[in-house]
Amino acid sequence: MRLQKILFLFFLFSVFGFAQTKVGGKVVDEFGEPVPFANVIFKNSKEGVITDENGNFYFESKQNYSTLQISFIGFEKKEIPLKPGLNTGLNIVLKEGTQLKEIVVYSGKTSKKDNPALDILRKIWERRRKNGLKMFNQYEYDKYEKVEFDLNTIDSAFMASKMFKGMEFVFEQIDTSNISGKTYLPIFINETLSKVYGDNDSKKYKEIIEANKNSGFSSGDGVNTFIKDLYADYDIYDNYLKFFDKDFVSPLSRTGINVYNYVLNDSMFIDNKWCYNIVYYPRRKNELTFKGDFWVNDTTFAIKKINLEASKSANINWVKEIYIEQEYDVLNDSVFLLKRDYMMSDFSFSKKEESKGVYGKRTTLAKNHQFDIKKEDKFYKEEVNYYDNEVFNRPKEYWETNRFEALNKNEAGIYKMLDTLKEVPRFKRIYNLASILGSGYIEIPKWKMDYGPIFSTFGYNDVEGIRTRVGGRTYFGSNDLWRIQGYLAYGFKDDKVKYGISGKWMVDKKTRIILSAGNRRDVEQIGVSLTTSNDVLGRSFASSSLFSSGINNKLTSVNLTTLGFEIEPAKNLTFQANFSYRTLESASNEFSLNYYTDASRTTTESMVKQSEINLVAEFTPKRRTVGYGVERLLVDNNFPRVFVSYSQGLKGVMNSDFDYQKVQLYYRQPVLIGGFGRLFTTIELGKTFGQIPLGLMGVIPGNQSYFIIDNTYNLLNYYDFVADEYASLHFEHHFNGRLFSRVPLLRKLNWREIVGIKGVYGTVSEENRLINASGLIYRAPEDVYWEYNAGIGNIFKVLRIDFAWRGSYLTIPDANKFTVKASFGFYF
Repeated sequence: MRLQKILFLFFLFSVFGFAQTKVGGKVVDEFGEPVPFANVIFKNSKEGVITDENGNFYFESKQNYSTLQISFIGFEKKEIPLKPGLNTGLNIVLKEGTQLKEIVVYSGKTSKKDNPALDILRKIWERRRKNGLKMFNQYEYDKYEKVEFDLNTIDSAFMASKMFKGMEFVFEQIDTSNISGKTYLPIFINETLSKVYGDNDSKKYKEIIEANKNSGFSSGDGVNTFIKDLYADYDIYDNYLKFFDKDFVSPLSRTGINVYNYVLNDSMFIDNKWCYNIVYYPRRKNELTFKGDFWVNDTTFAIKKINLEASKSANINWVKEIYIEQEYDVLNDSVFLLKRDYMMSDFSFSKKEESKGVYGKRTTLAKNHQFDIKKEDKFYKEEVNYYDNEVFNRPKEYWETNRFEALNKNEAGIYKMLDTLKEVPRFKRIYNLASILGSGYIEIPKWKMDYGPIFSTFGYNDVEGIRTRVGGRTYFGSNDLWRIQGYLAYGFKDDKVKYGISGKWMVDKKTRIILSAGNRRDVEQIGVSLTTSNDVLGRSFASSSLFSSGINNKLTSVNLTTLGFEIEPAKNLTFQANFSYRTLESASNEFSLNYYTDASRTTTESMVKQSEINLVAEFTPKRRTVGYGVERLLVDNNFPRVFVSYSQGLKGVMNSDFDYQKVQLYYRQPVLIGGFGRLFTTIELGKTFGQIPLGLMGVIPGNQSYFIIDNTYNLLNYYDFVADEYASLHFEHHFNGRLFSRVPLLRKLNWREIVGIKGVYGTVSEENRLINASGLIYRAPEDVYWEYNAGIGNIFKVLRIDFAWRGSYLTIPDANKFTVKASFGFYF
């Protein structure tokens, strides 16, 4: 899913009223060195910016101004006359100021002692849970949100590119950013009107969407998924603000004094309220921090206005700039409510100033607040699968009446432009290519189906040799109530055809009752996951890895048929009941699943025939999804997951061989550890009661590929350990560059640190050992097998390399004691 989102941004990058006073330039000292974080404002106004780390600035206003004022503590204030309209390329030299005895001068790192800005900051901490909406027991308000994507840095060479032949009309919508001064072309807008309700006493929240409208690339839910992940809600009073799956330190954080420099810069009346202006900027480079300033009231210590600009050196990929601005309304003498929230991100391959990219903008407006109107608890119960078609099809007149602010000329023109653009053959080809790379499927609208996934077309293993695969699925739209998918595969070495087919039908939308059935005949590497899956078409990476270490001939021929029932009675709580019948036999002459069938251990059987009933309960709190059909898209994976499974073997049913009971528990929990990254904890427990052969045994998952695979053991081969009772624990911590950012020589590389440790305990019962005729010696990790790893991520922005060491069972034959694994991925 993350790859799809990055590809979506790169696709936008590849294809595609006015201000009265505009200023831009650079502020330097008398020696020509840049002056970072200097204040640059229009004289006698509140409109201005702070220079970046290189002393550069740009901003504009809808008003006419004739003088620019530049100041920084330690330098003399300077005023520059402006000509009407555009003033760019300014080179402003500040002279060192005269230090007066009664003035404390801050330059570079500011002191943590006798700093009036820190005294004000401590007052903000004391009051932060007593300001705004938190002052009331209950609240409700109307909300309007607009998300826009724009191609930026549009120049004449770009417009003359052959890529845009036949599409030149799109450039009629070009505008200029009032933050960066770059030209941009709006290409997508998503608008949402909603009603928000909250209860601070019970910590409940509900947002009811009343209208939603897309323009631009809106044929699927991929865009909506991207938007939800990209622009999560945040509270500036929190210690950490999450953007692009990274946790930035808020300038209002209690840990801010260790991360930021603060300077009390000014004070004045704003809306008849006396406010202090505090400038802040990071103490160190390459950390997830901001620079900017905020205005805070002198009595309530509530924020009146704040702007945040991410540090240029922040350890984040594909994002050149993040700018946030919030304004608060004064409801009465003591209540400050968020009125407007604006966020702009500049996505780009490179952080160079001249590089082209894509602006992502979100504007959120709030009004019509009401307080202390209590709702019943059942009101806040989340709908499992709420979908109101009318919400997504409001007429043009509705939007013109209910928008909080009108679209500007260029935004309004997107609707017409995209309707025209979709009819241009060249654009269709480019759009289809981006869609294929993002989803892995080739759309065939004429037949209402997709071909793919294309990334599974080729594979390799020691049994099948080179393997080819073709497949497809029905696709009428992203919210289909039913879907059929299947595939055919052929192995050139074993000269056998394999196939799989499955179907799903959602018979009740409200509680998502889904009926499913499927059949698969294929060759698979079983035992690559301790917790079993009911996905009839699911096939592990290990089964068809093009690049693997050692011999991989321990594969199994599987014939699996399933019938399933699923229901979601409450949000993110699902129950499943499944019936399955499978046959298992070795796919290789060099591997055996044989077991004894008699007490004298003289007769063996090579095929396992097994019927099974499986009951599952799964709880995924805080999981966010997009879509209302039989298949939904996940917004991200940063949510807890609890999975409980009970399986009953049915001996004699359909000639089934074994009677057993299997219980399994899987628990995964990501935890944010302050500013030190995120810890992922995974626990797996399982036990099988009754006699079973190797084919039904729990196999401790090894990893014979050269790549990092979650929930496997890097130094184990397949079938090194087996168990009918096990307990597994994995810890992996991602520091997100927190440590390397403190090392001068490593700081600029933006590498990210990963450490982990994992272990497993297991046993095999005597009755299961007695029927083993496979030739494989059962070895269980009774003394706890464990290993640990350390890795470096974000190498060249896409590569992660892990180094893993074995911690126990060092003396067993052919034990791997050290290995190096890698993975590739597009991450912010």
